[in-house]
Amino acid sequence: MCLLNTLKVMLRGVKLTDWTPVHISVSTPEDPGWTRFSVDGDAQNPRFEFPFSLHAGWFILEFSIRRNREDVAKLYFDVGNGFNDADSISLTYRNHTVQKRFFRIPNRCVGLRFVPVHGCGEFAVGHFKLRRVPKRFALKRIQAKLQGNGRGKVFVNSEQAYHSMFETGGVSDYPAYIAEVEPDLITGQLAPTRLVISVLMPVYNPEPLFLQQAIESVRAQTYPYWQLCIADDHSSNGEVIRVLEEYAALDSRIKVTFRDENGHISAAGNSALSLCTGDFVALMDHDDVLPPHALNEMAHIIAKNPDVQIIYSDEDKLNLDGGRVHPHFKSDWNLDLLYSQNYISHLGVYRRSLLVEVGGFRPGVEGAQDYDLLLRCVHACGGKGIEHIPMVLYHWRVGTGSTALGADEKTYTTDAGIRALRDVLGNAVEDVTQGRFPNTYRVRWKLPEELPLVSLIMPTRNGTEMTRRAIDSILEKTDYPKYEILLVDNHSDDPQALEYFAALAEQREGMGKVRVLRYPGAFNFSDINNVAVSHATGAVLGFVNNDIEVINDDWLGEMVSHVVRKDVGCVGAKLYYPDGRLQHAGVVLGILGVAEHSHKLLDGSLPGYFGRAHLVQNYSAVTAACMLVRREVFDMVGGFDAENLTIAFNDVDFCLKVRDAGYRNVWTPYAELYHYESLSRGADDTAAKKKRLKQEAITMHERWKDALQNDPCYNRNLTLENASFSIYSKSDRFR
Repeated sequence: MCLLNTLKVMLRGVKLTDWTPVHISVSTPEDPGWTRFSVDGDAQNPRFEFPFSLHAGWFILEFSIRRNREDVAKLYFDVGNGFNDADSISLTYRNHTVQKRFFRIPNRCVGLRFVPVHGCGEFAVGHFKLRRVPKRFALKRIQAKLQGNGRGKVFVNSEQAYHSMFETGGVSDYPAYIAEVEPDLITGQLAPTRLVISVLMPVYNPEPLFLQQAIESVRAQTYPYWQLCIADDHSSNGEVIRVLEEYAALDSRIKVTFRDENGHISAAGNSALSLCTGDFVALMDHDDVLPPHALNEMAHIIAKNPDVQIIYSDEDKLNLDGGRVHPHFKSDWNLDLLYSQNYISHLGVYRRSLLVEVGGFRPGVEGAQDYDLLLRCVHACGGKGIEHIPMVLYHWRVGTGSTALGADEKTYTTDAGIRALRDVLGNAVEDVTQGRFPNTYRVRWKLPEELPLVSLIMPTRNGTEMTRRAIDSILEKTDYPKYEILLVDNHSDDPQALEYFAALAEQREGMGKVRVLRYPGAFNFSDINNVAVSHATGAVLGFVNNDIEVINDDWLGEMVSHVVRKDVGCVGAKLYYPDGRLQHAGVVLGILGVAEHSHKLLDGSLPGYFGRAHLVQNYSAVTAACMLVRREVFDMVGGFDAENLTIAFNDVDFCLKVRDAGYRNVWTPYAELYHYESLSRGADDTAAKKKRLKQEAITMHERWKDALQNDPCYNRNLTLENASFSIYSKSDRFR
């Protein structure tokens, strides 16, 4: 296409007809306004290509896709480094709905790639347009999205904050972090141990220069007690063989075996494992890089905790220029997050006897062999002795065909991960399927044959229409059959509300679901719920606000499937503001002093920080605006604190008591509801309310000082200034 035609396209916007389909064919006619497509056969990378230049600037992409299952699209832009994950945006979509996404291309773009779906099957596109917009217009619209909680408070107000919150978790701040913060985290002294760490490296036809850099990064380790165990999987590149032979002759700590035939990654991994004689084994890919202090930091943990079984660190990526990008600052040990994705990944170090016990790498799950190995090791050690180092100790190279790129580069990895999960979880689960994104998973836990009764406790004061909406949505949109609603009336004086509550009480016989209780005292959220529990008959207690509205029919069944697991305490739901932004996706401790909702104000369709806004996981706390817990657990910890935490933070306090009792708290994105936050009691805007809120915050700090300073489900390298998962900088109020 000539320059003139390219300009015409940009003036009217890029339509789907301007793109070249690859492995995608137009299928049978669709409804008016929709075009149906099908993926050709078992094509691994269906996409649309737009191989023409675009100048740097701000753009808006509008599109609507219809498909018979949840998926996520992806837009790649080639700014000179080829198509890679570092230069892309994920585009979660809802069927039939036009999605709009602003983004900025930082440099001149020489090509675009749009991946609408993953895997085979059919899909339909109803609307598609990509067009350039003025920067002022884009930032104004973004600012409107980033307004605060409905009372006019501005949450963030800059282009940088937009990218930090909605795209990359603060990647724009990463160079400053590397220069200013990271050096202070490195342990300078040599670890007080001489235990050997074997670095296990399967090799097959890497770029020789990258292989050399990988090996040199091991040789440059400040911890001297290591060995590098390499298994070449019958590489056809003679230069690779030469490099390996030279290094084996150069350093006695480097052991190399050359396989007679190509057996794929699991077989090569086991060949390398057979060379390992160290007490611990670190897994490393053949083109990645370790920082010089990586093994020394691991050795410090080994020296401190002699019973440690698995250690993992944070990681980042190396772009094609060798620059460090996309840091992943991870949660501490988080079992349910692991069942949703391999968040542990690199750098992973395992006790060698544990690897031997589980039989090493398993053939048949290639593409997810590390994940499969990890799951079996976790099962073997019972989830004990797992340590996380919140430092970037691994640089994962972005290159063609690497899973550091978009997950669609290796779509078979998702299927392999599903097989690994199904095998390790066995009969405990109903099924394992792909999550909202490739290389993420949804585990559907089995419900017991005898379904437990769930008592849903809903405090209210007046608010007729709001309460009616909440109750009607539960009654009309809940496919879990065994529940009751306990509506607790706290001094309502509105005649319309009293009439509605009276009607509910009279209809109880016919409805079989709703009971109306009276609570005559002053509003005390904790006491209201504690009193209601004494009247509830369910083995499972549900706490729901009267300003919620159910979205998906299986919300309660999903939450019950988690709460009946013996090691699970509280279970929370995914709550949206009416405009589709997130109100609750788990609670992070320490943000803004006490706690804040994870990903608050994020567009609910977006993946969040490394997909966490769409993944089942453990959080220290969840909100009681919609929370389930077994009665036995509630009684064990003494319920809510009705004396010191009457209004605020009582749910956080309760969840921390449950966590301290040995249970994991779970948040699931598959139970979705709207939450018209605090409409029933109003804002904390009077002098008395502000004084009460301050005192309750003091109570939390006195009771949970250590917990508020270090949330294990967050990361010390992330900010406490807001819930955006942005990178911590020295300007933050940070611990």
